[in-house]
Amino acid sequence: LQLPPTPHTFYIKMAKDNRVTKNTRHSYATRSNLIKKVKTPGGRHTVQILVKKSKGAMCSECKIALPGIKHLKSSAYHTLKKRERKVSRAYGGNMCAGCVKARIVRAFLIEEQKIVKRMLSEKAKASKK
Repeated sequence: LQLPPTPHTFYIKMAKDNRVTKNTRHSYATRSNLIKKVKTPGGRHTVQILVKKSKGAMCSECKIALPGIKHLKSSAYHTLKKRERKVSRAYGGNMCAGCVKARIVRAFLIEEQKIVKRMLSEKAKASKK
């Protein structure tokens, strides 16, 4: 004999077990041993190992991240194409555009200063004679 459900009757739905185990040698959740739980198309729960994010290539003078260059570990850059490792400019993968511009202007002004100095010394020699 089965009773009809009353308004106070509730049903407990059993949840599917979605626990996973780490597939690495040590089980501690350190920064270098992080995982991400993933459900496969077949319905299984499995893990993917997360790789730590890198700061990427930095400018050698002002220490900002270089725009246009992927943020990878230094060992992973050798697998990239040359155009992905640097930007097509002088000091492309080494310095940012602002620092390159400042360096060019500084070199130009130093050369101008040398020329002015040379002219003044020639004028001084000519006025002595």
